[in-house]
Amino acid sequence: MQTATLSRFRSTGLALAAAGAAVALAFTAFQSAAAQDEGRVRIMHASPDTPAVDIFVDGEPAIEGLAFPDNTGYIGLPAGTYNVQVFPSPSDGTGDPALEADLEVAAGADYTVLATGLLDDGSLGLLPLEDDNTMPAEGDAHVRLIHASPDAPAVDVLVAGTDTEVFSGVAFNEAAGPNPVAAGTYDLDVQVSPDGPVALSLPGITLQDQTVYTAVAVGLVEDESLSVELLVDAEGPTHAPETGTGLASTDGGMNPVWFALAGAALAVAGGTGALALRRR
Repeated sequence: MQTATLSRFRSTGLALAAAGAAVALAFTAFQSAAAQDEGRVRIMHASPDTPAVDIFVDGEPAIEGLAFPDNTGYIGLPAGTYNVQVFPSPSDGTGDPALEADLEVAAGADYTVLATGLLDDGSLGLLPLEDDNTMPAEGDAHVRLIHASPDAPAVDVLVAGTDTEVFSGVAFNEAAGPNPVAAGTYDLDVQVSPDGPVALSLPGITLQDQTVYTAVAVGLVEDESLSVELLVDAEGPTHAPETGTGLASTDGGMNPVWFALAGAALAVAGGTGALALRRR
């Protein structure tokens, strides 16, 4: 009788382990399929005289109170075409938006959308760019430059004290790169021409191995607020993965993270039960 009971317990424990493993594998497959059907979009407020904004996607609130020169980080969206509207914050999404554009998101692609220009002179607009986050070769970083300073002329970026150009002749609302650069720490100069004055010095810029960066020139030359925002687009296998976008689920459904943890816990519980029975 005792042997039969132990046998049933052992079978139950193994069944629980198998079920838990199946749940975890199913969730992994679900995540992989979802990632293949999604693109990622990052939005940056790069207009120096525009107040904080609220962003609506297909008429629904998506980002609240995005201020200059902040960005949202990458947000996953199912592949498709989206209507993006930008309103001064706070907003309920009614009335005429300050900016509006349709954005097509392809599966597996990354995009950066910048609000650039000036509100006062009517040059405010959206600059959508597709990102190239291909992993750099070992020992290298990739760097892209986006010129988003409305009153700055076309610029060159050089390694300070040398004639080594990283970028050349990049004008407002243009992007250059990504260019491969040996990983390391650099002092860089932003110049209006190779022989012109230094508009901005960037000492101690560290570029990590196998990391993709976007450098965004923001602010104004006139009031000496010109600066560069260095964004990390992608990191190689030597770096710890990001923990998420900080966005919470709003659909009322079961959070997929809990779904995965439940499967793993079920597998552990089943396996532990079978192990305990074997020891007894």
